[in-house]
Amino acid sequence: MVDDATEAYRAHRHELMRFATALVGPRDAADLFSTAVVKALASPTFATADNKRAYLYRIIFNEAHRFRARRSRRPAIEAAGSTNQDWRMPALHPEVAAAVRSLSSRQRAVVFLAYWADMTPAQIAEHLHISDGSVRRHLARARARLREVLDERHTR
Repeated sequence: MVDDATEAYRAHRHELMRFATALVGPRDAADLFSTAVVKALASPTFATADNKRAYLYRIIFNEAHRFRARRSRRPAIEAAGSTNQDWRMPALHPEVAAAVRSLSSRQRAVVFLAYWADMTPAQIAEHLHISDGSVRRHLARARARLREVLDERHTR
């Protein structure tokens, strides 16, 4: 048996997706649409709404408004969180940059925090919510991998 919410979703999903696309563009429409539908289905007032289609349009519109507001505030929030906006990651020799890219994301994070942010293993552990031993293990594996990749490229 199909309930009213499922029926409303199935009947209007394509037009609602087009509406979401018109509001925020094709890149963000799917995320906006899914967030709005989940919120609608979780809302106790959706089940009792007389016009579920209108309710879904309204919630997509409201989510789009919140989305645009967050997007417009993002540069200010990022700027406020940055203590040194002029800081840039140092230029790396192409061989070193390629070697760093070959690391796992966890290893890259640990290497970055250790060597560019000048953090201790304890500080890195706190920032990444992992143990001090895990930081040391990732650093050791990253160093070994960097040595391996750079030695291999150097001997060619």
